[in-house]
Amino acid sequence: MTRYVAAYDTESGECLAACRRIIEVHKRHGMPATFFLTGRVLEADGAEYGRLLGDPLFETASHGYSHRMLKDHPFCGPAVPVQAAREEIVRGKELVEQVFGRPCLGMRTACAFEDGMKGAREALGFMSEAGLRYVSSMAWGRDYSLPAPLNQPFTYEAEGFPGIWELPAHGWHDNLLKDNNGWGPRRLTLWPPEMPEAIPPRFLATPEEEFAVNRVFIERAVRDGLKFVSLIWHPWSLARFDPEMRMLELTFAHVRELRMKVGTYAELLKATQSEES
Repeated sequence: MTRYVAAYDTESGECLAACRRIIEVHKRHGMPATFFLTGRVLEADGAEYGRLLGDPLFETASHGYSHRMLKDHPFCGPAVPVQAAREEIVRGKELVEQVFGRPCLGMRTACAFEDGMKGAREALGFMSEAGLRYVSSMAWGRDYSLPAPLNQPFTYEAEGFPGIWELPAHGWHDNLLKDNNGWGPRRLTLWPPEMPEAIPPRFLATPEEEFAVNRVFIERAVRDGLKFVSLIWHPWSLARFDPEMRMLELTFAHVRELRMKVGTYAELLKATQSEES
């Protein structure tokens, strides 16, 4: 049965107020989630996040220390030097564990990449050193296009790190789908598109339009019997576009109607490892 994993890249000061509203929706629906938090966010508001996300319903994981690039990225800039990459990975994980008092099993890289951490042996070495068991770093399609396809878990055995799993993310970066980054029109999709039904004719205007895009990926994952589906959401962007969180209500209700499994990235990791052993 396909698992639905709600996840949030929590990376700016604008996220805290948004998370309060997001968490209310999750608790009403009994919906687990993984929150990937930057170290800088936790340095600023760690006590409040500790109170909000202490519920066992939520996994807390790292989004790096300060949201810097671990690999060169065509839209987000060049990779940081090696020692800065180590700080992003090691310090980011440490702060999650200090604030929440529980193990941090994984991280979501800033911006993510077309091919995840393939070829990034030094960064993977720092992840292994830190004790991370998964990374979520694959969230773009071919040639850094969107939407990101429904890639499924794999390990970095080819890079020498069989104990680190890649748990990708899917669909659109919600902030780009709404032009909340202010990039305006630019090349983001492939031609011909791989999932034309998931490409709206313009930037989104309503929560209902966003839900219509979400359900394309959710229903395709269920139809194809995939292990999981997880969309790419940012609390600041969700709140700016949809302060009442109507899209979350619609999406979670649909997941329940489809009788999908639900869980966190940590639970997905455990299930995947169990199936492979």
